[in-house]
Amino acid sequence: MSFTNRLKETSKSYLSKLFGRGPVKPGEAYGAPGVGNSMGISIFTSIALIFLWWLITNMGWIKPLFLPSPEAVIAKFVDIWGEEFSGATLWGHIKASLFRVFGAFFLACITAIPIGIAMGVNRIFRGIFDPPIEFYRPIPPLGYLPLTIIWLGIEDTQKITLIFLAVFAPMALSARAGVRSVTIEQIQMAYSSGATRAQVIWHVILKGAMPEILTGMRIGIGFGWTTLVAAEMVAAEAGIGHMVLSAAEFLVTDVVIMGIIVIGAIAYTFDLFMRFVERKVVPWKGKM
Repeated sequence: MSFTNRLKETSKSYLSKLFGRGPVKPGEAYGAPGVGNSMGISIFTSIALIFLWWLITNMGWIKPLFLPSPEAVIAKFVDIWGEEFSGATLWGHIKASLFRVFGAFFLACITAIPIGIAMGVNRIFRGIFDPPIEFYRPIPPLGYLPLTIIWLGIEDTQKITLIFLAVFAPMALSARAGVRSVTIEQIQMAYSSGATRAQVIWHVILKGAMPEILTGMRIGIGFGWTTLVAAEMVAAEAGIGHMVLSAAEFLVTDVVIMGIIVIGAIAYTFDLFMRFVERKVVPWKGKM
């Protein structure tokens, strides 16, 4: 075999590994919808988008005021990491935002999930919590931002509360939907085996609802990050949203792009962590 043919075979094999869906699992001879490894495609897409960004900016098709080059954003990232911008270094802004988002997320986890489960298993809890949740859920956080300022001032308590409200509803409703997804046959089988109501809730309903609960957590943290900028609009001394808004006022576009990238990277990293938790906690998801 000539060198050219060997190179073609090697390239074909590499591309097949990179973009192939992977080996078919037992019982999936006809291919279930969406199965297969997409990591190679995701990496290729990310590289292609970065290259397109570099090409557009370096060819001068878009002015730096509107879209700075990747090199300019990286240079600004290095500068702000060691020097203050709008009252804090980049790490200071990140720490402030992480505290607000994950503080609100933790509070939502210990309140929304139990309330959602209670709504699913008890009509009284459903009657109490369903109206207020469904009433405020469609309202954008900017709609009740002034009210949180009037009630709580402009300190971190107000910002965490605003993010908490945005995270609470999807997590509670996902937990409720998870409870409703447990089949009556599973519950009846547990009762017929001598289980008490508490045991049924803990061992059958909670475990059956866990996939929906974890999905709700992923959705909730996404709402938390989208609400962060609104929470940091008023009298914030630090935070990624505050940094981005301050940069936008002075048309410092590279800082705006950098802030967007930082928020996206943190959110995506946490989402990958939640996917890992899903695989460990609910390995049966999608297989039944």
